[in-house]
Amino acid sequence: MGKYWVYILRCNDGTFYTGYTSNLENRIALHNSGKGAKYVRNKLPATLAYAKEYKYYKSALNGEKEIKTLTRKKKEKLVRKYAIKFAAANPIAGVL
Repeated sequence: MGKYWVYILRCNDGTFYTGYTSNLENRIALHNSGKGAKYVRNKLPATLAYAKEYKYYKSALNGEKEIKTLTRKKKEKLVRKYAIKFAAANPIAGVL
């Protein structure tokens, strides 16, 4: 049993990319090095807009599928909620 993440990247053209991984930090670095998903390669840099941790691989995979079915409007709402929650939990992050 490990840690798995479902994440949304905001690409430099404003589009979203959703994926899952067992190592969030490395995966984002891989995307931004141009070696990640083809979709992201021409839209760099990409920034983390949302992340959710799961205990199980299948749960993360299902979470990714669920997000991919959302409309853009619903993804934006999810990203906004995440940003508010993150800022509340990490008040210093807004200062840096």
